[in-house]
Amino acid sequence: MKRKLLLYGGGALVLLLLSASISLSVGTASVPLVQVWKILLHQLPLADQWIQPTWTTAEEMIITQVRLSRVVLAILVGASLALAGCGFQGVLRNPLADPYTLGVASGASVGAAFLILFGLQAILGQWTVPIAAFVTGSVTLFVVFSLASSQGKMRVETLILSGVVLQAFLGSLVSFMVSLSNNVVNEILFWLMGSLSMRNWDFSLVLLPYLAIGAVVLAAYSRTLNLFALGERQAAHLGVNVERSKTVVLIVSTLLTAGAVSVSGVIGFVGLVVPHLVRLMFGPDYRLLVPVSAILGGGYVLWADTLARTLLSPKEIPLGVVTAMIGAPFFAYLLIKQKARMKGGT
Repeated sequence: MKRKLLLYGGGALVLLLLSASISLSVGTASVPLVQVWKILLHQLPLADQWIQPTWTTAEEMIITQVRLSRVVLAILVGASLALAGCGFQGVLRNPLADPYTLGVASGASVGAAFLILFGLQAILGQWTVPIAAFVTGSVTLFVVFSLASSQGKMRVETLILSGVVLQAFLGSLVSFMVSLSNNVVNEILFWLMGSLSMRNWDFSLVLLPYLAIGAVVLAAYSRTLNLFALGERQAAHLGVNVERSKTVVLIVSTLLTAGAVSVSGVIGFVGLVVPHLVRLMFGPDYRLLVPVSAILGGGYVLWADTLARTLLSPKEIPLGVVTAMIGAPFFAYLLIKQKARMKGGT
């Protein structure tokens, strides 16, 4: 397993670095890849003694002050949402579960939109919006589970349906707040469509603790998630504290979703697409699935954001629109595949 992790994880990291380089290079003002690497290496201590500037001041400002913070934030957001998807899918044992389809992302956006509407987003400084997003996202998850539970049992189909219904309801709440707003209507619409434009390093610093805690916890529970694949009863016979494990993983996954939504708005289907693709390519072992999903999730959102800002340049497409255009057909494919599997089983 360690050899696989080094091989696949190292390959994913190389791919991510290459993707980041290309993203930094392309845009309204393109910068050659060689120059991008020289500019980045020149920022390191003592590197200026070895690398002589062959680029313009404008190119350096574009890379270091405009694009680099956005690229880093895209990677952090993608990693957070992909990890959240791993957590939800592992506990619920269903590839259709993710923060968006379960309504958690929409629930987190309600808290953020409420604060923006009433001008309360600075009560606790930069942590105000993430905390509110986490609270409303957690409440949403609790309501979804309550709707899907019957006599102590929870059917996955009912769970997904409950999430979709609640997501529609919460979306209408956000739309209602948009109709009430005047000066902040554009800020609230940001949460509906998702975007990384005009984001500086402060947003990455807000999200980084969420991602660090979530990654460590999910990595620690990776063996437990492997046992969940056998069923909750079998996992309990093998010594797993099922309820505690489910609670921890679900809370951490909600925390990751809230952190991502608080800085980028609602970006759907990342937690659905990435873990499933990694599972298809590298297998269902969560010891490998968790770290590789985090890396490839960062690359997925990075490429989606690159397309969002370059396809119709200088006009920018909302990031959530791009991920939805990719993720919605993929969701339909998974649904059709699952229906075919169920028919085959019967």
